[in-house]
Amino acid sequence: MKQLVAFDLDGTLAESKQPLGEAMGDALADLLAVAHVAVISGGDWPQFEKQVASRLPAHADRSRLWLMPTTGTKLYTHGADGWSPVYAELFDDAQKAAILAAFDASLEATGFVPEQTWGDRIEDRGSQITFSALGQQAPIHAKEGWDPDFAKRKIIQADLRQRLPGLSINMGGATSIDITREGVDKGYGLKKLRDASGIALDAMLFIGDAIFPGGNDYPAKQIGLDTVRVRDPQETLAVISGLVACLK
Repeated sequence: MKQLVAFDLDGTLAESKQPLGEAMGDALADLLAVAHVAVISGGDWPQFEKQVASRLPAHADRSRLWLMPTTGTKLYTHGADGWSPVYAELFDDAQKAAILAAFDASLEATGFVPEQTWGDRIEDRGSQITFSALGQQAPIHAKEGWDPDFAKRKIIQADLRQRLPGLSINMGGATSIDITREGVDKGYGLKKLRDASGIALDAMLFIGDAIFPGGNDYPAKQIGLDTVRVRDPQETLAVISGLVACLK
């Protein structure tokens, strides 16, 4: 019997950088009544607060919810005083500078410079540096059409791996590439969650839209978790409904 269900965020629980829909908030509340729930994704805490924490109905059991920004290099839990960090693992200034320089060189070398962008394309999230090809504020329709088969980002990813040996470089969301310390990916984050929660990996289930080699959800499968790949939040709703029925 599974004790914890972990989710990717963008493309799984919500559209890219959009808040959870009302139906998803209600579904997660139903799931929290029968299991622990974790959300692990590349966004930083402000994005998690906007997309997840503020969108849950009042009756949701937040004490069972584990929020893991920046690919699990941060962990937040809810207590009497609200949400608070359990840990945060940060890059130093020299590491950040090397990553930013590599992004610039890689984009020039691969030729994937879009004609139009919306906002900053590179975001420093402390424990993770994230590249968003069309910018952080790009509209969903533009994001969905830029690299739907991950082909462009696979080329950029391969180039970055040559420039940044010893770092983890994974694709996430609709247009993003996430860079974290070596060995830091969702598998790493889920192992940290195991240690913090006391829930064994074989008692966890992971649900995401990028469970394939090179996808930033794939490490969950690599560490041995049972996984369910979904196409979009609508399919996730159906999966949650089935889980709630089985776990009751």
